[in-house]
Amino acid sequence: MRRVTTAGAIYERLYADIVSLRMPPGLLLQEKRIAEDFGVSRTPVREALLRLSEGGLVDIYPQSGTVVSRVPVASIPEAVVVRKALEGTTVETAAETASAADIAHLDAIISRQRSLAVVGNASNFHEEDEAFHEAIAEIAGYPGIWALLKTVKVQIDRARRLALPALGRMDNVVCEHIVIRDALAAHDAAAARDAMIHHLSAVIPDVDELRSRYPDYFC
Repeated sequence: MRRVTTAGAIYERLYADIVSLRMPPGLLLQEKRIAEDFGVSRTPVREALLRLSEGGLVDIYPQSGTVVSRVPVASIPEAVVVRKALEGTTVETAAETASAADIAHLDAIISRQRSLAVVGNASNFHEEDEAFHEAIAEIAGYPGIWALLKTVKVQIDRARRLALPALGRMDNVVCEHIVIRDALAAHDAAAARDAMIHHLSAVIPDVDELRSRYPDYFC
């Protein structure tokens, strides 16, 4: 089993809260409060916050405090390019190796996404979206690529959390996932790549529109 240090556990909790926007951009993070919540000293909290800072999720101001960083718009286009390149390659390989059990696993994820879209649960829908893409990386035998992508696309994910509640967006994602799933089941690598590239182009949020609605969340 993976060993998680105290600082690591704090990091993972804060990371999840920041990416899900439970901790929105601009929120002041108090070391003392976090340490009390976890029942630890401030040392592992500082370690976790430093790691988050290195990942661009918090800004640390000496003598002033630590705040959740705003989403840097300039970083999103490059992250999109990286994601298309890596996931395009991954889904091609997955199309060559996908088994009936693999397709059944994707079907189960898509089924859960349908149910979540019906009730408008954007947060859990996003988690299933992550599971769908991670499953494809595992089918391809490239789990390390997904681990890398999680760090690359973190700012996209924060923006998407604001975009997913838009009317019909979750239904569209489900339809796009079905097209990818069908290409994998047919072992059609070219179609799988085309479907993935189309999907990734569509899931990127309209940052300008979001920026106008949430001006304090972006920089």
